[in-house]
Amino acid sequence: MDCKQLWQNVLVEMELGVSRANFTTWFKDTRIVKEDGGVVVLSVPNAFVKEWLLTKYHNSILRSLRNIENSIHAVEYVVNKEEARRRDDRPAKDLSNTRELPLPEITVNKEDNLNPRYTFESFIVGPFNELSHAAAQAVIKNPGIMYNPLFIYGSTGHGKTHLIQAIGNHIKTTSPGKKVYYMTSEQFVQDFMNAFQHQKIHIFKEKYRKYDVLIVDDIQLFSDKQRCQEELFHLFNTLYDSNRQIIFSSDKHPHFIPNLEDRLKSRFLVGMTVELPAPDKESRAAIISAKSLQQGVTLSAEVTDYLAHTINGNIRELEGAVNALLCQAQLKGKELSLLDVRNYVKNNVKPKKIMAVKDVVRIISDFYNIKEDNIYEKTRHKEIIRPRQIIMYILREDFNISYPSIGDRLGGRDHTTVIHSCEKVKNDIKEDRELLEEIEQIRGLLAVS
Repeated sequence: MDCKQLWQNVLVEMELGVSRANFTTWFKDTRIVKEDGGVVVLSVPNAFVKEWLLTKYHNSILRSLRNIENSIHAVEYVVNKEEARRRDDRPAKDLSNTRELPLPEITVNKEDNLNPRYTFESFIVGPFNELSHAAAQAVIKNPGIMYNPLFIYGSTGHGKTHLIQAIGNHIKTTSPGKKVYYMTSEQFVQDFMNAFQHQKIHIFKEKYRKYDVLIVDDIQLFSDKQRCQEELFHLFNTLYDSNRQIIFSSDKHPHFIPNLEDRLKSRFLVGMTVELPAPDKESRAAIISAKSLQQGVTLSAEVTDYLAHTINGNIRELEGAVNALLCQAQLKGKELSLLDVRNYVKNNVKPKKIMAVKDVVRIISDFYNIKEDNIYEKTRHKEIIRPRQIIMYILREDFNISYPSIGDRLGGRDHTTVIHSCEKVKNDIKEDRELLEEIEQIRGLLAVS
């Protein structure tokens, strides 16, 4: 069996045992360059991948190789300089010889408001965002027909803006004849108010009805803006009826955007609605490595693993930490040790917050748009009972608070009432997909608070 076929067989086996994010990040651009006397020499694109494979996947790689060729007894890793150069148009930088980190030239196109930095190539795909990424891929293959509208929701810093702008940038590149436009909800509202004040609504309407792909970010800001909602409703109908693609983002599911007209909610939900949750640990590691490599610098596997474990916030926090650490490395003129990184995290990263029961009540009450005081009262109104049961369930399942303590802190209820509520929610989420999504959204809000 030749080296190429041997490695292909190994890759098939490795792909079955790791996540898509890990497989793409660590095994892309790897190949066997030779096999001599039972020693396999594996070419990798950069030093970071070399160290990561050696520390994290070496045993699995060797075991897979030996299952195919039992004469193999060792694996050596070499960095292929040419592949590293192709991956990043420039060689990795020696921190001791550079005065500053590179600042990418980014110019937002004034015609479409798209940031060229937001592409699918720079979007890290992991278990946490596979579904939203797949939906975006379906849209670019058949804009206006498949998943129209596409509605992406999730907490701040999870990559919503990157993903929806990547769709716009891709369509703009592959279909130059299509008119693509990205805007924030704030911009739409401001444009509408200016047009209304200057009696130029007809110009406003003409402007937005000419686009083939319209992308609107942070749609939750339309809450309470009735006139703007009405204008968005008519714009939506015009674009949708002519099979033009509409893409929205929001920090919450359409059902839970307060004071949003039902007719708009129904329009948002007619296509594909998908959540973009917080990144899991392995995805955080992939993001950290990708961001450092974009700067032409590699962080050790030990450092990357530590950062992924300790910084469990959003992607922006990860990027900020990586940029700050690379600046420190540049100033010191050497690679940062794990001790350096630990000190940075201790002094700069917000520690995990121990959340009080009242904070959980406040966040969940706000999520359901009800008053906090109602949770503690003896009321049996249906719109209060379910949020109260969910609060009890979250306090028990996620914070491990005892049943009697939960009952005492939520208005002096008997512990049997708490047990019944927790069991009811636990059973209901097995059948009620919408309830499960609500609870996952709430967990996301609790995680970033």
